[in-house]
Amino acid sequence: MSDRNAARKLPPRDEANEQDDLERDDAVIGRAFRWSLAVIAVVAATAAGGIYWATRPATVAVSHDENRVSAQMRKALQAELPEVHFTDITQAAGIDFVHVNGAYGDKLLPETMGGGCAFFDFDRDGDQDLLLVNSCYWPDHKPADAADPTLALYRNDGKGNFENVTAECGLAVTCYGMGVAVGDYDNDGWVDLFVSTVGPNRLFHNESGRFVDVTAAAGVAGGEESWSTSCSWFDYDNDGDLDLFVANYIRWTKEIDLGLNCTLKGQGRAYCRPDAFEGAFPYLYRNDGQGKFADVSAEAGVQVRNLDTGVPLPKALGVAPADLDGDGWIDLVVADDTVQNLLFHNQRNGTFDETGAIAGVAFDPDGRARGAMGIDCACIRNDRTMAIGIGNFSNEPTALYVSQEAEPSEGMPQFVDEAVSTGIGPASRLLLKFGLFFFDYDLDRRLDVFTANGHLEEDIQKVQESQRYEQPPHLFWNCGSEADSEFCRVPEDNCGDDFARPMVGRGATYADIDGDGDLDVLITAIGSRPRLLRNDQSLGHHWLRVKLRGTRANHDAIGARIEAEVAGELLSRQVMPTRSYLSQVELPVTFGLGDATEIDRLTVIWPDGSRQEVANPEIDRLIEVEQDTSAVASDR
Repeated sequence: MSDRNAARKLPPRDEANEQDDLERDDAVIGRAFRWSLAVIAVVAATAAGGIYWATRPATVAVSHDENRVSAQMRKALQAELPEVHFTDITQAAGIDFVHVNGAYGDKLLPETMGGGCAFFDFDRDGDQDLLLVNSCYWPDHKPADAADPTLALYRNDGKGNFENVTAECGLAVTCYGMGVAVGDYDNDGWVDLFVSTVGPNRLFHNESGRFVDVTAAAGVAGGEESWSTSCSWFDYDNDGDLDLFVANYIRWTKEIDLGLNCTLKGQGRAYCRPDAFEGAFPYLYRNDGQGKFADVSAEAGVQVRNLDTGVPLPKALGVAPADLDGDGWIDLVVADDTVQNLLFHNQRNGTFDETGAIAGVAFDPDGRARGAMGIDCACIRNDRTMAIGIGNFSNEPTALYVSQEAEPSEGMPQFVDEAVSTGIGPASRLLLKFGLFFFDYDLDRRLDVFTANGHLEEDIQKVQESQRYEQPPHLFWNCGSEADSEFCRVPEDNCGDDFARPMVGRGATYADIDGDGDLDVLITAIGSRPRLLRNDQSLGHHWLRVKLRGTRANHDAIGARIEAEVAGELLSRQVMPTRSYLSQVELPVTFGLGDATEIDRLTVIWPDGSRQEVANPEIDRLIEVEQDTSAVASDR
């Protein structure tokens, strides 16, 4: 049966009424429990510890004694949502890409999952170019008059106009592509590309703006029958060069898929559920600094098994590298589909310890695994409070796991899912979420939340009246932690018709494509055209964009943290292009400053632990900061 939520499915009702009811019910719960999260954290930690030591990835019920919670009410702070319209400029900007998933009727699961994309400066001219990952036709099912689909690379002229330069740059490559990771793995100043696929993966070395396939020499192809998804360049061992993490989804072949005979409630062939397949281990490749990589997945501790069956546990779609405990070493959060999420805590000795259940990010508040897709990590409250956002399947709210300490302390912090109490849960529950990221779309100093949405089944409405195949993207405005609802869904009137138009959304990314300081958005769609949305905000807010260049650190300082003290608030951002689903955002970091006209202090914490103050940064511009070689590195 294709509907993953059949066991928990609500009775069919009018979609608008269902959404209203969900929001009202969850809003009541949210207000009642907003100030009791500390109590819930203790209960959740105890329950999660039991789950962890039992090592049971299947659905587990966790009991919460609500009689112990003392509800505290408070006066709501009213906030007026900003009006920031986004304009669809896809065609006008010169982007003529069409995603091909090869669907011909057999409903093979990879057809539902592609759509990676990346903004990055491949030619070093200072603006953000665009890569779109394509899939392809299945063998023996290519239309007679069709050309082979390829990757698509578009060069930006600096004003948001794009030219297709795929062929001349060496990327007219056909594969069943999924995702992409960008990073300068050899520190030569040119950003390289890794593309994940169904089948052997591909690594392209950037040689002065032209890409050369070096997969075989580098040793990162993976298995012939692997299905790789989200991937990331990051320096897990802090040796100054970038290593590579590649998530894998399930053990899949066409024969396995067709042999399952999946149907949409008995009404014909349907896309199969992931729980019908075995999981798959990820790849962790250590960079030797000479252009070759060693697969250290087993010895590094990132291969997790289902102890009941002995098969690989993960069914990974999203990955978020982030320093969650503030020790200067990058950890990994992996979003898994229908099995528990994983948190790999970096042990600072080349290994990781899986602590997802203990940390509180493995399951939903009732101890159940969800259908997790896209993911991002960020400090959302203008301090060092870390949040992990995960987009989940339809009828499952977006997760917002928030650390219960405003400042990092020794060890991994405890996280609690605050989706309901912050307002994201009610409004996000109905739709199927893929791409997800935090960004400050209105430049008011607070990070907002974006999700790209779309179902798997074209005919889903026939069996679930509340569902649609094409679904609108969602934008949640950060009202501030003192507001009654910390996040408010932005209505169509405040973001524009172009933004809210339904689509089968998958990957999503952002960049300042036209040099005006605000962040523009691109969303990909399965079997269709992407949507490039220009941010046309005119609120008069100030901003600062920062681009780092490492010397002892990797060239683009991936993993560094930049902190800006502005008007009594601490804005903390990590340099990390890997965000969302199968996608990468631009490398420069954008700080919205609101009405502040100066930055009190700007500090860069480089990946080696050295700290560097940037004196008197000018606002409303992009600045470049080079790592000071005289700064003392940490001995951590």
